[in-house]
Amino acid sequence: MTTAVPARAPLRVASVPSSGAYLDAVLPPDVLRVGPRTSPSPWWDPDHLVAAADDVEVLHVHSGYEAMGSDQLEAWTAAVRRTGLPLVVTVHQLRPAEGASLVRHRAQLRALLATAEVVLTLTAGAADEIADRYGRTAIVVAHPSLATPTPGIGRETRLVGLYLGRLGPEVAEPELLVRGALSGALSGGGRLRVDVHPDVDVDAALPELAGYAGAGQLELRRSHPRDPTACVRNLQELHVSVLPHRACTHSSWVELCRDAGTRVVAPRGGHLDQQWSEVVAYGNDTRTGLDVTSLSSAVVAGLTRPAPARADRAWRVEQQSAVRRVHAEVYAQVAGDRMSA
Repeated sequence: MTTAVPARAPLRVASVPSSGAYLDAVLPPDVLRVGPRTSPSPWWDPDHLVAAADDVEVLHVHSGYEAMGSDQLEAWTAAVRRTGLPLVVTVHQLRPAEGASLVRHRAQLRALLATAEVVLTLTAGAADEIADRYGRTAIVVAHPSLATPTPGIGRETRLVGLYLGRLGPEVAEPELLVRGALSGALSGGGRLRVDVHPDVDVDAALPELAGYAGAGQLELRRSHPRDPTACVRNLQELHVSVLPHRACTHSSWVELCRDAGTRVVAPRGGHLDQQWSEVVAYGNDTRTGLDVTSLSSAVVAGLTRPAPARADRAWRVEQQSAVRRVHAEVYAQVAGDRMSA
């Protein structure tokens, strides 16, 4: 007689933050994500963490610590150690956002990584930085696809896109970005489309851009893509997409462009070229500012190369399965270590 093996209950994981396209993409199918999908995450509250520690088996931090002071983060990591809850940290960014303190950002990462059972990151270059600066070995897991291209939407050859969004602090010197991208698009025999959120008063915030648009020198589009599929749909129309964000170690935008078959022009200094080979770098950092000539040259280089092919969907599905397996193995390992401790 065959004895039935009882089904194993799903492993319970608290993700911080609690939701997002990337988090959904990497979550193993046999894992239960626990906790409300609210922002800020309640898991950053040491009292909540201690009270709810028995409800989960693994705590996985991706982001959200950037606004915490050193005393807050010390209290939080102390609470993690007190509960015995195993902490997994994925390092997405090794540099702070525009205007934030590098010293503070490194202190935050140092505290988190000193407490983490396992550290993950997205590229070998980032793993090397983590080992050199923080003395931790990071497991490298690829950034998975976030959206499938929409059938029937084709690329306009030599169309350059610059998405400025809401003009947040991560988009520094926006009018210089427009100037450099426009120069590169025209020099490369193409044209420029600048995309700005509908809520932005372009005449007040970017009068030079409004002037270019009024004179017909570029296309001004007002849109707000609400999910990765909408982003990819827009990117499918472009030959080149200019990423304006400084201090990017990794970027989901690069992966959206890979799925759309759109070359990326992005600031150097991170590891975006290790995410995808079709990235052309330009100078734009917090220390020296934007190099307009470098941006223009990068756009020309991006336009004069053949447009990249869209990512093979079968390969993307296989890649996502592999990424989920790594996460499942890590969760099972640290949860098992906790049980046997």
